[in-house]
Parts: sequence; structure tokens; C-alpha cells
Amino acid sequence: MWTKIIRKVYLSYIELLLIAKLFSATLVFMKLSHLKQIVTYLQNFKKISAIHRVGDTLIKVVFDKDDTLYFNMQRSNSSIYKCAEFPRSKVYNAPFDVILAKRFNRANILDVNLLNADKIVRFKTSIASAYKEEVTYLQFEFTGKYTNVIILDENNIVLEALRHVDLFSSFREVKVGQKLLDVPAAPFEAKEYPLESVEEFLYSVYENEQSAKLESLKKQKVALLTKKLKKLKKLYTNLESEDSLQNELTQFEHYGNLVLLNARTIKPYTQELLLQDYDGSSVSLQLEKAYANAFLISESFFKRAKKAKQRAKHLHIEEESLRSKIEHTERFIHTVQEAKEVAKIEMLFPKQIQNKKLKVDDSIEVFWIEGYKVQLGKNERGNINLLQSARAKDVWLHLKDIPSTHVLITTDKQNLPQNVIESAARLCVEFSTTSKDRFLVDYTQRREVSIQNGANVLYNKYKTIEVDTRS
Repeated sequence: MWTKIIRKVYLSYIELLLIAKLFSATLVFMKLSHLKQIVTYLQNFKKISAIHRVGDTLIKVVFDKDDTLYFNMQRSNSSIYKCAEFPRSKVYNAPFDVILAKRFNRANILDVNLLNADKIVRFKTSIASAYKEEVTYLQFEFTGKYTNVIILDENNIVLEALRHVDLFSSFREVKVGQKLLDVPAAPFEAKEYPLESVEEFLYSVYENEQSAKLESLKKQKVALLTKKLKKLKKLYTNLESEDSLQNELTQFEHYGNLVLLNARTIKPYTQELLLQDYDGSSVSLQLEKAYANAFLISESFFKRAKKAKQRAKHLHIEEESLRSKIEHTERFIHTVQEAKEVAKIEMLFPKQIQNKKLKVDDSIEVFWIEGYKVQLGKNERGNINLLQSARAKDVWLHLKDIPSTHVLITTDKQNLPQNVIESAARLCVEFSTTSKDRFLVDYTQRREVSIQNGANVLYNKYKTIEVDTRS
């Protein structure tokens, strides 16, 4: 009896899955016909040279010497494409990434096929060691809602997966140590969509996908920054003037002295005062709270006068801070608008790490390039803070012979990847000027930079890189 019930439930689940697959066919980018032709293209490769994640759901695979493909495993929007370069904003070290590197870096490709003629690209690989040849399967599953990357041993046991799936979510459990069931075959025959060139198609997938996503991201991020810019401009417009603060200072000091002059006539805990001024005229004051005696009232006015004096003294600092933040945000908007790739937008807006113990310096902008922390001073205070907090081996960048923001790459390595330096140099230019031209950026280790005054420095033993913003 229980066997019949389980079988009935299992069949119902399969029917639902097939319906879901039919429905999701309009959502999933990769057509089965295209995948067949891509697999034929992949069968020309003999080796996986390197493999790692460059995004949460984006895997970079380098075949043979330097032929690179990107597997975008986003649910219901998965794809395979080729592009010139896609920099990773962070280094992933999850168990999935560890197994991925261990099993497939410098692995020989024994076979590539579509599992059960479905949207599952399966690589059979091996790594020859001194002890034995280890066979491992790598499955890229372009199955809509259940899109996944699964690593299996030769017995079809799950070693790791991009997404773990339990029995409450699907009849097909994806769990480390469990045997993986096959996906039921589709009850229809897919149409054929011949490609003139698989390689050209793979490049076009990237261009089309990036173009739509780029425009959407630009609108979203520019709207976010524009909202921030409006707030900053409003704060700047509403700044008190030095004259009004001086008048406030004079007025409160005068009231404090008048209270002392009329101390004998002031009743305890009164909130309405009628005082006689030096010229004999009457001055009426309404207090914010009641005080026990006239001396406390007088002290409250002197405190308010002192605060007005402090605000007046530091007004130019607040004004300069707001002005620099406005300029920085305007350049930030310009940088987003000029971005040519989604990767650039994602690098400009890294995911925030929630850490209450970690103090955030609002004078410094933080980015991540290929896993390296890159900091940028929003204003002079930010530039000074960068210089003071940097370590000796950190790499410092600045526009050559032109006032600019200071940029710092945090590193303890001797050889910093050149593409990281180039990306940081471009950020240095973009957040210093909106002009379209060729710029030279100097860079050196922090220990070669000596602070002269404020953010003004002298440096030696530096190298120079050119950044062209005209294209």
C-alpha cells in the first residue's frame, strides 16, 4: 500500500516538474538546440586549465591554454558566453570552490555530453596523481528553477554543489554524500535552431545579456546616487551662515548677562522672563524649560552662545566636507554613466558586510578588485586617513603632477596583478576628473610616500601607468 502511495506521489511530482519545465522554457535563455551545438564545440577541448567563480553564480572556465568560457548559472536566466575579460570582485572560498579547484584545475577532459539529451552539460574529467587516476563529473544544469552546478564522483555521489537542494524543495535531492537522481526526460522533442558559428553566438550572448543588464543597473544606481546627491545639496543649502551664527552668539551672551543683571527679580522655576535691558527697555523671554534659579538660566544662555561660537568656528570645515561629498557623488554618477560593463558597476557597488564592530569612515570609498581591497579618499580628510592607516607594502596611486584623489590597494604581496593596478588607476582618474583625455597615474608602495602637509606628499621609486578615458 505504502509503495503505491509513494509511487503515485513520485509520478505526480514528475508531472509537476515537466509542467514547470514547459512553463520555464520561455524564461530559460539556453535552448536545448544551442546547448547541443555548444557541447560539440566543447568536445574540441582536451583540458580544463583553470576554473573558479568570478561572481556568486558565474563560473569562469579556462580550457586548454587560454580559451575561456563563462557559465552563468543564475536561476531561470542561465547562459554560456565568451567575453574579453570579466574581473572577479572577490575570491570565493566556500567548500564548493575548494572542491571545484581541487578536482578540476589542470584536469583532463575525458568526455563532454548532454546528460540524457537534456539541458545538462556533463564533463567527465580526471587528474592523474602518483597514486591513481581520479575520475570526477562536473554538471552544469540549465534547468530553470533548479539551475545548478554539481560535482560528482564516479559513482554519481554528490561531492559538492553550487546549490544544495533538500527533499522539501524537490524530489531530486542535491546533498553531499547522497547519490544524485537523473532528471526525468522531457516528453517532447525540442526544435532545432542551427548556429552559423558557435563562437560568434557565445560572444553575442554576452553582448546582449550585458547590454540589457547594464542599462538596468545604470538606471538603478544613478537613481540611488541622485537621491543621495539631492540630500547633500539640501544640507549644503541649509547650512547656517557665519553672520547668522555670530548674531546668535551675540544675542545669547546678551541674554545671559541680562539674566544676571535681573537675578533678584527672577522667581525660581519660571519659564517667562521680563527683563530690564541696559537702556531701560523691557525684554520678554520664553524659556524652553524651568530652572531652579537665575544663575542656571544664565548658564544655559552662555552654553548656547558657546555652541554657536563652535559652529561658526567649524562652519568652513562642514562646508568643505559637504562640498567635497557633492563633487565626489557627481563624479560617482559620471563614472556609473560611463561604465561599459556590468562587472564595472558591480565593482563600484560591492555587497555591504554587516559588522557592527567595524567602524565605517564616510570620507573613504571602498571597492574590491579581484579580491583586493581598494580604498579611495572622497576628500582631503579621506586622503589623510588613507595615508595614516596604510601599511608599508600597500600600493598608493595618484595622478601625475595633478591634484587628485588618493587611492590605496591593500596588499602584502610583492607582485600585485597588473590588471588590479590598471583598474585602481582608472578609478583614480574617474574620481578625480570627468575630462576625456589621456592621464598618467603614478604608483608606488606606501613606504616610499612621505607626508609633507595634510594630504600633500613627496614620493620616489615610483612607476607610471597611462589611463585613456576617451574611449
